[in-house]
Amino acid sequence: MVHKIFLFFAISLTLIIGWGSLVTIGETIPPTIQVSDKLIHSSAYFLLTMCWLIAYKNNHKYLKINTYIIILIFLYGILIEVLQATATANRQFEIKDILANMLGIGIGFTIFKILQQKKLLK
Repeated sequence: MVHKIFLFFAISLTLIIGWGSLVTIGETIPPTIQVSDKLIHSSAYFLLTMCWLIAYKNNHKYLKINTYIIILIFLYGILIEVLQATATANRQFEIKDILANMLGIGIGFTIFKILQQKKLLK
């Protein structure tokens, strides 16, 4: 049951990140609140990585599926950046966004491994 819940969250978060990265949403954050774009990227890709890894944690080919998940999430982030540069009028490709995504993926994978080693994920 937990697998299905995290799979639902993983798919939903994947779609939300894609939509949020490609649509024009205007000025939704009041100018008095300063939020780092890179922190948003890292946090989103951290959550995305955790959801996908937890959703597939009981797979028999454990190491192989984790590798695929990490690579696919990384490529997804690059695809979003390329689409921002080519398919949107108000977004641009940024290497720093890809680096922030990588940081989130790395932290997510590291925390996932720690939780597994401490037997906190069942």
